[in-house]
Amino acid sequence: MKTPTRRPLIAVPGRFSESASALRYKAVVNAYALIQGVYQAGGEPLTMLPASARGATEEEIYQEVSARLPFADAVLLPGGADIAAWRYGQEVHPEADHSDELQDAFDLAVVRFVIANKVPTLAVCRGMQLLNVSLGGDLTQHLPTPHMNRIHNISLDGRSPLVSAMARNPEVSCYHHQAVDRLGEGLVATAWAEDGTIEALDLEGADFWIHAIQWHPEDTVAHDLAQQALLKEFIANIPLR
Repeated sequence: MKTPTRRPLIAVPGRFSESASALRYKAVVNAYALIQGVYQAGGEPLTMLPASARGATEEEIYQEVSARLPFADAVLLPGGADIAAWRYGQEVHPEADHSDELQDAFDLAVVRFVIANKVPTLAVCRGMQLLNVSLGGDLTQHLPTPHMNRIHNISLDGRSPLVSAMARNPEVSCYHHQAVDRLGEGLVATAWAEDGTIEALDLEGADFWIHAIQWHPEDTVAHDLAQQALLKEFIANIPLR
């Protein structure tokens, strides 16, 4: 009998939550809809605890991530809170949300690791912004018209590998008030909203699967064939280690 191929292991950095009533304590969480979408696409999502000691240096955090992350076949960087403005050289905007220094440092260390080690990666919402900031780009801290709870069509560049999965003008669900502004080194914009907001990024010349999207596929993946196809495309491009 043929032995089933194992599912690719996908590390998903957890998000700190101040309360989780069923647990009675603070929690480290990920969105169920996103985890379920990845699992149904064929992956094995595993929440990764941002466990570095508060007060650890950026390099110490990176060394910890480098020791822990090699187990994973791929990484999914999920949505979350705003990134601290100082990390891209700006003062905090009055409308910016609270940021968490450990969360930022840990997530940015993960981005650094996946690029250095060519780990297949899908970056979602905050994840896309992390990729941009990690490579020296910056953000618009508060859009004139925030894309909150908004479903709209985007225009994908015909050269983007995502077109084969999603077509040129898919409908997407957005929940963000910040956006990529100046692009980080090596990044190219590959999708836009009608108002010009960047909705997807590719790392130019990368010889591994790494794509970043501003929208939330988990919002509609249960019934949206385009979002299902996106997650399946991600899983299909993960070589098992």
